Amino acid sequence: MTASKERFFDEIIKKNKIMKYKMLVVDMDDTLLTDDHEISNENATMLLKAQEMGVYVVLASGRPTSAMLNYAKELQCDINNSFMISFNGSTITDLKEDKVLFEHSLTKEQIHSIYDFSQENNTHIITYLDGKIISESNSEYIDIESTITGLELVIVPSFKEAVTTSAVKCLLLEEPTYLKTVEPLLKVAMPDLSVCMSKPFFLEAAPYGVDKGAAVEILAKKLNIHPSEIIAVGNAGNDLTMVQYAGLGVWVDNVDDELREFGDVIVASNNDHGVAEVVRRFIL
Repeated sequence: MTASKERFFDEIIKKNKIMKYKMLVVDMDDTLLTDDHEISNENATMLLKAQEMGVYVVLASGRPTSAMLNYAKELQCDINNSFMISFNGSTITDLKEDKVLFEHSLTKEQIHSIYDFSQENNTHIITYLDGKIISESNSEYIDIESTITGLELVIVPSFKEAVTTSAVKCLLLEEPTYLKTVEPLLKVAMPDLSVCMSKPFFLEAAPYGVDKGAAVEILAKKLNIHPSEIIAVGNAGNDLTMVQYAGLGVWVDNVDDELREFGDVIVASNNDHGVAEVVRRFIL
């Protein structure tokens, strides 16, 4: 980091210490969670303190809703009247009322078209139906998703025959270097989708205009919170829209290299309690 950039960050810190933030939006995997998929004591303590100060702590993840709930309850987000963004922005849940405020899904026809694309470009594909992962094939990357989410993997003989309704999103999965070359192809082939990488081996496909940033904007308007009063923290491509929407966009240090320049501040990594650092520096 150059000296001028360091001075720039110092000015941001001085400016924002007097700013009263009202919402802290936090990605989960590789941001809030350690590599062992746990919330460190340091992160948990700081997020509880933020909520004691009246700040909405909003978890925002590509995960299914069910794979986020236990973490939200661990942080007492339900008791503190907060909200949760799941499926990469496709769903917003009111945790206190235990009800869905917003949900936008892919049509059956869109999912079938994504499947055709996956077959033409030699990737695995999964979607989510009735709280289960649906796939026609298996791979180490699908196993990772099943492990992370805790959802049952159902291998079906025909993906298209199994998917007869809408679903919130699809994932294309393959070796990271190859999958990165598939991303621009999918964007060109299906411009009616929101496409982004959530992990090096996960390529997300959701309805156009659906992403974390759009979901944060919907929630902020509902709560009458201005973007300047929001902090967003992430590490990957699917976090970019919310990091850019928020008044203060923060990357943890393990952020993908090509994204580092698009945030305002970089804090410690997910394994070194970067989220706790955000609360200490900008909220307390």
